[in-house]
Amino acid sequence: MLNIDIVRCLQDNYSFILNETETDTVAVVDPSESEIINTFIKKKYNKIDFIFNTHHHFDHTGGNINLKKIYNSKIVGSKKDERRIPGIDIKLSDNENFKFGNIVFKIFLVPGHTNGHICFYSKSEKVIFTGDTLFSLG
Repeated sequence: MLNIDIVRCLQDNYSFILNETETDTVAVVDPSESEIINTFIKKKYNKIDFIFNTHHHFDHTGGNINLKKIYNSKIVGSKKDERRIPGIDIKLSDNENFKFGNIVFKIFLVPGHTNGHICFYSKSEKVIFTGDTLFSLG
């Protein structure tokens, strides 16, 4: 099962905290700033296993390096953006699968907002993280 928390960042951005409950695996999607994410994580999970980046823009990657240092997290993003995503460790391509605990995310390349923009889609959880491909909330 996947729990999702929404954390407001900057003035009009949102990051998502994912917790796969069976394995207690934790990720943050598009952390624009580290302080607010770190405060939330300390209260609820006290760890971040993965940082998912949908694309390289600062309002989606600004917290990468600091959070990686604090939690020794692995940064996951597009192979096409490997030179532009700060601290990237795991480089994914279109139609590749990424296992997050017991949940599989399929990666979709959705160029447009940026050339290397990707979405993380889980069929079993009926959720997709689209970054700036589709706008919701902000």
